[in-house]
Amino acid sequence: MTQNSELKHPSAALSIWFFVGILTLAYGVVLVGTGVYEFWHPLGSAIVLSDLHATLWWGLLMTLFGGFYTIRFRPGRG
Repeated sequence: MTQNSELKHPSAALSIWFFVGILTLAYGVVLVGTGVYEFWHPLGSAIVLSDLHATLWWGLLMTLFGGFYTIRFRPGRG
């Protein structure tokens, strides 16, 4: 064996889905925080269907999907 071949280390490729999971998780956490704030401090009757709290629900959904993708495609998972 040559000295150069001994110095090479196998590198693990990072999946694009890991980064998608991180971004989706981050957006979900921000939306959950915003949704909780809007739940306790309503914006008023100017917004149609504001009583459904769509921001909170989308934030929870995005947090779940982002967490799943982050864990499923995390680097170093063997």
